[in-house]
Amino acid sequence: MEHTTQIQSIPAEDRPYERCLRCGPEVLSDTELLAVILRTGVKGISALELAGQVLRLCPSEPGLLGLYHLSAEELRSIHGIGTVKALQILCIGELSRRIAKCRRKDRMPFREPGAVASYYMEELRHEEKERVICMMLDTRNRLLADVEISRGTVNASMLSPREIFLSALTHRAVQIILVHNHPSGDTTPSQADRVVTRDTVLAGEVLGISLLDHIIIGDGSYTSLREADALLFEQADGRRYTI
Repeated sequence: MEHTTQIQSIPAEDRPYERCLRCGPEVLSDTELLAVILRTGVKGISALELAGQVLRLCPSEPGLLGLYHLSAEELRSIHGIGTVKALQILCIGELSRRIAKCRRKDRMPFREPGAVASYYMEELRHEEKERVICMMLDTRNRLLADVEISRGTVNASMLSPREIFLSALTHRAVQIILVHNHPSGDTTPSQADRVVTRDTVLAGEVLGISLLDHIIIGDGSYTSLREADALLFEQADGRRYTI
């Protein structure tokens, strides 16, 4: 087959699979790593060439980070990428997100905004829609669970304290942190972000569940509403907010 000839034109010791066996995956390029996972190409296209096409598929962010933005349908548009290979590639991205979260979760109580941002950064920074996550914490700021409360535009009418605190009560949380992303990458709090924060603080006062912070995730950056606007948290009598 033609693609076999193309691979065979590379000296055996330099082929991705053989190099990985001999030296370990850390010596491979991004294209070679993906080629090892894809394993085979199709007639006229080697696994290396196929991997290169995948890494160039996202025009706004070519390379590995582009994998976060690709759908199965977009991947299948490449000749040689069927459903199985498309799902394998999507699972690579999801595994990388989960590995990043697992490493951070075991190391930290969530006392600082930077720790929260670090934990969710890789999961949220590439999202193209806003997602709101509620972190449920115990008295020592350890994560009991996190739940996606909303997906889409954040505003006061779509995201209510009721949905937030139903999850908190279910998990017996004593304090919570809201986390959501801005797909634009700009973490400046919007008016809707402040309204949601204010309403959640007030509801938490009634229920005895404190909102510790509201973290906005951007592309490699974050904003803590507690740090940016402490007034929202310190004056929870419902009378002195400036929105």
